[in-house]
Amino acid sequence: MELRQLRYFLALAEECHFGRAAARLHVAQPALSQQIKQLERELGVALFHRTTRRVEPTEAGRELTGYARALVLEEERARVHMRELATGHAGRVAVGFIGTATYDVLPHIARTVRAQLPGITMDLRGEVLAPELVEGLLAGTYDLAVIRGAATDPDIRLTPLRSEPLVAVLPSHHPLAGRPSLALGALAGEPFVIHPSQSRSSMYERVLASCARAGFRPASLTEVAETATLVVFVAAGHGVALVPQSVQSLSLEGVTYVPLDEPESVDLLLARRAHRNSPAAEQVATVIEQSVSSHVTRRQVSP
Repeated sequence: MELRQLRYFLALAEECHFGRAAARLHVAQPALSQQIKQLERELGVALFHRTTRRVEPTEAGRELTGYARALVLEEERARVHMRELATGHAGRVAVGFIGTATYDVLPHIARTVRAQLPGITMDLRGEVLAPELVEGLLAGTYDLAVIRGAATDPDIRLTPLRSEPLVAVLPSHHPLAGRPSLALGALAGEPFVIHPSQSRSSMYERVLASCARAGFRPASLTEVAETATLVVFVAAGHGVALVPQSVQSLSLEGVTYVPLDEPESVDLLLARRAHRNSPAAEQVATVIEQSVSSHVTRRQVSP
């Protein structure tokens, strides 16, 4: 039993006339008759009562109609789904985000992809360190990753998304918290809460390099992996911190964000494999690139 035979059967069952059914199918009437007879032989039952004036389904034909419609519909759904997969409008895409991109970029991207690519299922994971994201890309755990800092592996392709300034995070009771801006050097001698050291987080080296340019090294360092926890540690009085400006969207009681007089900037990048990307992943990558850019523009012009 072939799907073509089922389509022929349904056309005849609905038209109850060989000539009209053949015209609807754009086939010759003898070809239609031959396919119906072959289907009846394969099933071992007559599907139609034939007279000189009319063709009517038998009881078996009426029973087959429901099955045939379901099978033909599923076949069409499969065709549509395969076309969507081939064009990147369907599929599953896993995206990982570093901690400092989790709170404003992740929700915005999730909403935008859901609106523009409703056929794609997104697996989103935030608060992941950049080295883990790069490893996950190479291993196939992630299709895309939003990171900071360069990935040196030749199998990783990077696309700049935006550059944003660092801001100081201070306990709300800190003497400098009421200032409209401050020189980074004013934090010399303060303990710092910072993302993990060495290769685990790109922010660690960025923060220390910024402090070095301001002429000091933090008096002490408390390393915290998750950005939300880092801000909580500042609120609890464990020190001060430098974070990308977008982290201000993480509104926590007990902290104040203060711009720097001489801004230090960090870049946000979209990472993907240089090869082996699905059409769906490429579609989502395009949406991420466009939506992050437009999101930055709206934030800059908003009052």
